[in-house]
Parts: sequence; structure tokens; C-alpha cells
Amino acid sequence: MQGGRIMAGQQQRVTTTNTARGLLLVSVCVLVVCCSGSDCLAIDSNGASPTSSSSSVVGLSMRVPKAADRILNEPASVWVEFIQLALDHKPLNLGQGFPDFAAPQYLVESLENATRLSDPKMVLNHQYTRSFGHPRLVNALQAYYRNMRGFELLSDPKEQVLVTVGAYEALFTAIMAFVNPGDEVILIDPAFDAYAPMVAMAGGKSVFIPLRPVAATGEQHNNGGISSELYRLDMRELLAKINNRTRAIVLNTPNNPLGKVYSRDELAQLAKVCEQHNLLVIADEVYEQFYYDSSKHISMASLPGMWNRTITIGSAGKTFSVTGWKIGWAYGPKHLIRYMQLVHQTAVYTVATPLQEAVARALEHEMQLIGQHQHQSNSTEHTTEQPGVLYWSSLRNELKTKRNRMAKVLERAGMRPIVPQGGYFMMADFSKLAKVFPEYNYVGQVNSSSSQVINTNDYKFARWLSKVKHLQGIPGGAFYSGENKSLGENLIRLCFIKKNETLDKFEELIDQLVE
Repeated sequence: MQGGRIMAGQQQRVTTTNTARGLLLVSVCVLVVCCSGSDCLAIDSNGASPTSSSSSVVGLSMRVPKAADRILNEPASVWVEFIQLALDHKPLNLGQGFPDFAAPQYLVESLENATRLSDPKMVLNHQYTRSFGHPRLVNALQAYYRNMRGFELLSDPKEQVLVTVGAYEALFTAIMAFVNPGDEVILIDPAFDAYAPMVAMAGGKSVFIPLRPVAATGEQHNNGGISSELYRLDMRELLAKINNRTRAIVLNTPNNPLGKVYSRDELAQLAKVCEQHNLLVIADEVYEQFYYDSSKHISMASLPGMWNRTITIGSAGKTFSVTGWKIGWAYGPKHLIRYMQLVHQTAVYTVATPLQEAVARALEHEMQLIGQHQHQSNSTEHTTEQPGVLYWSSLRNELKTKRNRMAKVLERAGMRPIVPQGGYFMMADFSKLAKVFPEYNYVGQVNSSSSQVINTNDYKFARWLSKVKHLQGIPGGAFYSGENKSLGENLIRLCFIKKNETLDKFEELIDQLVE
């Protein structure tokens, strides 16, 4: 045989029973089927590298196909390492961005009602639904965005909305639909760490530009630290990054991890550049309901001329505090959404029907409450009947209180917070505190020759904090690209969408650091 399946130049005398001959024949057949191509790994018929004792048939080996090049260079994920640290050391986990309190009761009841087999109308909720989105959900999303964001152009939800397996799939689908090999995509640091790998998977090139603070050193937020509002995009720097290969820009507002909420003026400047250079905007707006103080979320697609070049992405997981449900969506003009629908139907096809039904009911519920509140505020009639509590506004108020508390605790410990205008993460500069604990340099060091291991200050400090002080955050550099990683080297990201008992423990652990 050729290609090394049986060692060349060797004649093997094998004395076998009929059974052994049969096994030999099966082994050779497996090798013939599985071993075409030159880039293979030699293993025996049991899947192990052949040794003198691994097979009774000396010299019989099998090679397996090599993975595609586009996945071989996938960078190490910070989440793999830090989730494992959380499992091993059981720290208070403020690293991952999910609530540790219950979802709204009406949402849970919506799911229960959507799957009730005693109701004949609900039986089909256990079966496939429409590929591009459950009819009730896409209609509810249309009503929500027309009423809340004024998107009158969102006129045909069947053609202009796509429901996905979380916002994550919406991002991936958008990038796969519009990025060709060699295309460049502008990413704004700090950024959700999945953007760049998605661009690479499509064969594109990520081009990074950082948000930079413009505040004077002494300028502080009223909770200590500085406001994320003071981080700005340098438009001249952006223009210098654009060329004839630039295809798109990913815009995240409110931003994860910084919490920056772009103002209308900032968005208008960015929109002008996108129109001038015919750029697609992938607007990641999953934290659209979380903004504080005087900040307001403004959708990029609402600016003049931007609807036709913007794909906007949302998330039920973020909006309703059910990240495990993995229900997301994208909406925009049909000439953009149709190509995302093609990618989606090829990769995923459809999303869990009962979860879509429940999210649709929850949106309808919240919109009904909004209508009641608006009616009451506009009515001249006196009434003692009060409309129900709006989940989004009540959660927003709670999160503002939690944000302020976390900022004050961090400031007290010498960790200067970047106080977010939106979202539910907070970055903090730990460099002053780290000087008190120089042991973090060796406790947090990972000794490995692998290029995948990162041993910058932020990674070492975050590992030490998890292992020794039992508090977990995520190293700030994980949200910056290679050329900008130094901007995150003294930062750690913490999550404050947690119940008060969790934040009590956080405060206790932080106070213990400075005792």
C-alpha cells in the first residue's frame, strides 16, 4: 500500500487464524477510507500512535485528517482558563456576565404556558418553527423597535428580522455573510473578545482602533474614578485606518467591557465616515436597556442615512436576564438581513420554539405596561389603579445602585474604577493596589513555553486574585488587541449584575485586601 499505511519495504509474515485475517482486512479497509491526503497524523487502528505493543500487526498504522487552517490558529480563550480557575478555586465569580438572581416571574410563566400540553394550541410549540424566527416573536420585535426606537422602516418583520441562537450567532452570521477573504473590519478596543476570531474565521483581517481617555488626571466621577464617557474615538486615527479593503465596522454601544454609551454627536461623526466610505455597520446593542444618569441609548440605525447600511443586534438573554436561553436577533433592511438568513439556514436552521414563544410573550407584556404608563401620564383623569412595574426600568434603577456601590468599594481599596454609563461591567485600574502585593507576580505566573499562555500584569493579577483572595474578575487585556494590549495591562473587569448578598461578599473580600 502507498502513503505509509503499511511500512514500505517490509514484508510481514503474519500467522493468523481466520478471525485474525478478518481483523486485518477490516484494519486495512479503515486505513484506505480514512487516510487520503498528505497532512495526516499516523495512529493505529484503535486511534493511538503506533508502538511496538499497540498492535499485533507490526507496521499497520492509520493517519487522520488535519483540521482546516482557519481553526488551527484560533487564539486561546480567556474564558477557558478563567472558568477552569473558578472550578478549581471556587472564588466569588464576578468575571462572567450573568445575573445570579431569578428571571422575571412573568417570563418564567410565559415559558411554562408556552409548553403546556393540556392546551391544544401549545402542542406545536414543541416542534420546529419558522427558520428565520417564530412568527409571534418577529412580530413582537417589530412592535418593540417601532414603538421604542421609532423605526418606521421596520415594516416587514419576515424579511427584516432574523432570530438567532443568542446575539453571538447574530454577530457570526453577519460577519460570515458580508466579509470576504482579505476584507478588513474595524474593531474598536476594548471589545468583546469574540469579534476578532469571527472576522478571522471569515478570512478577513481585523483592524483595531482604541478608545482613549481624554480627561485630565484629576477629573473624577462623583463615585470616584473616571466616567466611561471620557473615553473617545479619535476620528483622524479612524480615517487613517480605512482603505479600499475596509468592508465594515463593528460598533458596540453600550460597550462591553468599558460601559461607554456613544452620544448622538459621536454617532453622527461615525455615520458620516461610514457613508463616505460605504461601510457596513454591525451594531452590537445587546445592552440597549442598561444606561444610567443622563446617558441614553441611541441606536446607530436611527441616524439619517444609516438604516440602509446597519445591521442591529439584540439579545433576550441580556434584556430579560436569561443568558442561558440563548435567544438573540438581528434586524435591518431586507437587502442586508436576507444574506444573514441564508447563512443561518445553512448553519443552524431554526431556534428553540418554546423559548421564542416565551420571549415574544414577555415583550408583549412589557410593551403593554409601557402603554399603560404612557396612558396614565397623559390622562387628565384621576385614578387609584397603578400600572404594573416595568422590568427594564426597575432593573436599570437597581443596577445603577449596584454600580455606584461597586465603584465606591473599589475606590476605597485603591482600585480606580472606570464608572460605566451603561451595561453591567466595570473596569478598574489595580496598579496601585498591586504594589502592596508583589507576590502576585509569581503566584499568577504560568510557566509554559506555549505562545498561547499570557503572563502580562493583568493576567497575573487576575489569577492571583482568583487563587489566593478568592475573587474573580477578567484581565483587562483580554478585551484589547495585540497592538493595544498595553492599554488593558493594569485593568480588571468585574460584573455588578449580581444579587446584594453577592456584592456584600465582594465588599468583604475587597476590604480584607486593604486591612
